[in-house]
Amino acid sequence: MNKSELIAAVADGANMTKADAASAIDAVFAAITAAMKSGDDVRLVGFGTFSVSARPARQGRNPQTGKTLTIAASKSAKFTAGKSLKDTINGR
Repeated sequence: MNKSELIAAVADGANMTKADAASAIDAVFAAITAAMKSGDDVRLVGFGTFSVSARPARQGRNPQTGKTLTIAASKSAKFTAGKSLKDTINGR
């Protein structure tokens, strides 16, 4: 499912226009992004948790030259599915 299909599904499920559904979805994504940017987790009970994971700087190797290089520290977005979502996906 891509974003336009998600918008259509939300519009049908919530009995709203596609424009209103698109605005709502964009607002949800913006709120999740802003919370994660500030370092907060976003916990949606029954669905899952969006969190930020810090990756420390580390040594790597260029596979073409074999030269050692330093890979900079970075942050990564993570999603952990909640119990209800896992159960639904597994048909329980």
